[in-house]
Amino acid sequence: MAKETKKKGYSFGTFKGVYTPSVLTIFGVVMYLRFGWVLGNVGLPSTLLIVTIATSITFFTGLSISAMATNMKVGTGGAYYIISRSLGLEAGVAIGLPLFFARAFGVAFYIAGFSEALLAVVNPLPMLDPAITAKIISASTLVGLTALAYISADLALKAQFIIFAAIGASLVSLFLGNPGAELLMIEPGTLVPMKLGFWAVFAVFFPAVTGIEAGLGLSGDLKNPAKSLPLGTLAAVATGYIVYMALPAYIASKVHSSDILLTDLNIMTSIARWGSLIVVGVFAASLSSALGSLLGAPRMLQALANDRVLPRFIGRGYGKDKADPRIATAISFAVALAAVLLGDLNMIAPILSMFFLLSYGLLNLSAGLEGLIESPSWRPKFKVHYGISLLGAAACFTVMLMIDAGATLIAIFVTSLVYYLVKRRQLNAHWGDMRYGILTLLVRFAIQRLSRLKPDERTWQPNILALSGSPQSRWHLVEMAYSLAQHGSALTVASILPVEEWSAEKVKSTEATMREYLNKREVDAMVKIFPCPDMLTGAKALVRAYGYGPLTPNTILMGDTENKSDFNDFSELIQLVYRTNRNLILLRESLLDGSEESETIDVWWGGNPDNIGLILTLACQIQKSPVWKESKLVIKTIAATEEEREATQTRLETFIEEQRIPATAEVLIKDGSGFFDIIHASSAGAGLVFMGMRPPKDDESVEDYGHYYGSLMESTKDMPPLALVLAAENIEFRRVIGISQMN
Repeated sequence: MAKETKKKGYSFGTFKGVYTPSVLTIFGVVMYLRFGWVLGNVGLPSTLLIVTIATSITFFTGLSISAMATNMKVGTGGAYYIISRSLGLEAGVAIGLPLFFARAFGVAFYIAGFSEALLAVVNPLPMLDPAITAKIISASTLVGLTALAYISADLALKAQFIIFAAIGASLVSLFLGNPGAELLMIEPGTLVPMKLGFWAVFAVFFPAVTGIEAGLGLSGDLKNPAKSLPLGTLAAVATGYIVYMALPAYIASKVHSSDILLTDLNIMTSIARWGSLIVVGVFAASLSSALGSLLGAPRMLQALANDRVLPRFIGRGYGKDKADPRIATAISFAVALAAVLLGDLNMIAPILSMFFLLSYGLLNLSAGLEGLIESPSWRPKFKVHYGISLLGAAACFTVMLMIDAGATLIAIFVTSLVYYLVKRRQLNAHWGDMRYGILTLLVRFAIQRLSRLKPDERTWQPNILALSGSPQSRWHLVEMAYSLAQHGSALTVASILPVEEWSAEKVKSTEATMREYLNKREVDAMVKIFPCPDMLTGAKALVRAYGYGPLTPNTILMGDTENKSDFNDFSELIQLVYRTNRNLILLRESLLDGSEESETIDVWWGGNPDNIGLILTLACQIQKSPVWKESKLVIKTIAATEEEREATQTRLETFIEEQRIPATAEVLIKDGSGFFDIIHASSAGAGLVFMGMRPPKDDESVEDYGHYYGSLMESTKDMPPLALVLAAENIEFRRVIGISQMN
């Protein structure tokens, strides 16, 4: 029998490690000092609705946490750990780092609440200004709580049992009631504040239900996270909901004046059997919330350090089984102390709340996407329909906007900035996440919808398969393909691997080398390596087979061949491209000196309207690229006589203006010269020339078309870089560019 491995760390159980810290953070100062105020503003029915909506968001998040906790081994870091293992390291850090500061600053808020409550009862330093006294009390309290958390998390959680008992006693005192509470009256001359609306009141109340991360923050110190997180979290949410639904009903039965509820924030002390127990409860709630954050924040920082996002020494552990993150606790103390000494934190309070909501939203989103993807690894013992988790995510983001749209935008900006900075560091995570699955889901959805649609002229883009061979030796093909495709089009750079025997490892190695080369040259393209003994046979097979569903290349770009023995095979490849309804761009590299330095693109208008439609579309597309953005586009054609030249010039200039093409027109007279002689003379100084090719006839043999190809190669020798274009796709390219107006 294998020896059972003992879990390192504290190995807290459900009640001590999850339920107690969660429920104590839920029962905070908002419950004691703001419940009556909420009731006075919106009345009992709306108060119960606020409680239900707020708790529903927490409940949905609890369900999502339960599903993910029973599907993965949850380590130290709570929300950061789960999000980073689901949505990726960058997303985890983007929410984890701001959330650490939110929790550290939250310590200052909770302690400030304790100090204010204490000063309302007694002023221990009457000789000092009350503001200075409050800071001294807050700083002293912070030192004491940090010492408790620094020495041992176990000792800190044991202290929470005393706090739990104090809060329980205060609630018993409240529900026993003060018989004289019904006679409460507002004092004459008291200024009653104006009532606020539903969402403004909701914003004040919502922090009262955001306590489930206190238990989640101790995830790495639980004996059985898969059992304790679902049970403890959902039990804490249920306990909070029961108490929060009973409290306003009871207060409403005791106090019938909304004016009293709006003015007396200590109304619970007045209607309780023993008011002093309510005061003790306020103290206990403030300190328990602060202590919960002091336990959770350092462990999130420790998890970031263990994942090498922060220096490793920050995550060093001490004490029992090195489970206490004392360096991280010291950093959390420093951040909280700075917040205490700064004093007024009201301006950043809404932004900090946004990070808690943002983390809830991402936790729900993670669970929802896992369920939606349905990958084989998603097998949680606690099953939740993905729709519930996605609903929880939508509710979180909606409430963020309702509470404070400005703070929401700031939180999203900060999170996005952290994400960008982490992305730039190119950290390598040693775990898998579901980003590949998310993209696969989106691609699958898009392909299924795309397959039901017919391509049209309005949204046409060149989806290019560039048969480039080795990019190092034929870079001009890759450069041309990328210039055409970098604005919204797909590009695949393909190479035939000419080997008799091949292996998957060799193909992957060649593909990786080629991709690395393209990345260094900042070319964003897919890479395809196709092993085949013969180059032309491999190219034909690739043209036939490459693609997925409707995402097949609609345009093939390749270089020419001047080897006469290959003309027939090459012509067969051209015929194959045409008969499979794929457009062809045949690029001839120039041997002339200086032609590539020219900024002029010449487009020759021939007799095929679809060819010229595709050519003009490609010419306009290539002008968007950095290489050709300063180029001058000239549309050229040939007329037989001077009268025909003038009429054609007018029609061409009108067409250019109406179709908003950034080009000029030039009409030349044939004047007895040959067609290619005129092109040679007119385009000698161009940087790039576009011309059309004749399509193969239905019954034309390979030899006959090979003869045409050979004569075309002979006629276009010694020209600048030449792109020969053949339109074959079932798209009326004349309509893409508006050619019909020229006919």
